[in-house]
Amino acid sequence: MIKVNTTIKAIKDTVAGLNQKPVTVKLNLGRNKFVTFAATLNGIYPSLFTVSPDDKNFLGKTAYSYSEILCGRVKIEERAAK
Repeated sequence: MIKVNTTIKAIKDTVAGLNQKPVTVKLNLGRNKFVTFAATLNGIYPSLFTVSPDDKNFLGKTAYSYSEILCGRVKIEERAAK
């Protein structure tokens, strides 16, 4: 899991290491609302990264900025491949 008290550079390096791997994404929607879903991290860009959810009916956002991890709005952790 990525620690929230790191720098953007460290977050980018950690996310780059998870490229094309299965991950679990936990979103903080505010007011004690959380969404957790399984996905594959599939796009690494200079200011954001994208995930593709395993559930094809997922209607949420699938692109996140590195600052969302820094602020604690998004948490990503690697999960074991099936």
